[in-house]
Amino acid sequence: MIHVHIERNHQNDITAFELKGHADSGPKGYDLVCAAVSAISFGAINAVMKLCEIEPRVDQGKNGGYLRMELPLNLDQEVFQIAQILLKGMLVSLQTIESDYGEHIAIHDK
Repeated sequence: MIHVHIERNHQNDITAFELKGHADSGPKGYDLVCAAVSAISFGAINAVMKLCEIEPRVDQGKNGGYLRMELPLNLDQEVFQIAQILLKGMLVSLQTIESDYGEHIAIHDK
């Protein structure tokens, strides 16, 4: 199962997210849940980097099954708000997958 952990600050803004585990919803290379979650999460990171012109901290597992992204501290408010829209969009997409494939993905929103 993929576990998605969303971290928020005191204003309820997303400051980081972490994905751990494997969906195991199909054979390696044909796992649609894994492919969807990967595309959504990496797409969100790429969008934050390109549209916000920032370098978030990104850690990946060497053999897959792990991804973490943290926004830099003290971002300009306008840049931070753009990042929030992108990360909230990612969360909505992941929640849609969870609603259909909850046996393969669980979202933990702190």
